[in-house]
Amino acid sequence: MILIVMGVSGSGKTTLAQALAKLTGWQFAEGDDYHSEANRQKMHSGIPLTDEDRAPWLATLHALILQWHQRGEHGILTCSALKQAYRETLTADLPSAAYRFVLTEAPKNVIAQRMHARQHFMPAELLDSQIATLELPADALRVSALDPPEVAARKVLDALGIAPLMETN
Repeated sequence: MILIVMGVSGSGKTTLAQALAKLTGWQFAEGDDYHSEANRQKMHSGIPLTDEDRAPWLATLHALILQWHQRGEHGILTCSALKQAYRETLTADLPSAAYRFVLTEAPKNVIAQRMHARQHFMPAELLDSQIATLELPADALRVSALDPPEVAARKVLDALGIAPLMETN
């Protein structure tokens, strides 16, 4: 199983994915780590990425999760995956039972506060463009980023029928 934790920047994708990785022991890849330096600079300058900017990044992430699937490995990937076309690129050549999208959601003001408080190449000024670009997926498991991370992660695992690796207190 491959979980793709998606949503706008600042919605808690990485926090949820790390909690899921802790509970499952599955490998974790931060999608932002795979952006080109040019994409990072563009976003840092407050310029939204185009579909053309994202294409090589999405292809790289697709190759990563396809390798996981081909090796029979479980994994958790964070990726904004804002458009249906992006999600289709990510999961091309994968059987639908091999992956699941998990959408992190929070009110815009909460996300904006988080973005202002963190060190990241994506400035809070791009939040509106992220929200405008987001095409809500019909098939994603939706999770509130307002829940504590471990609570949200357990909700995801429960919904998918996946037992945690071990109980934590």
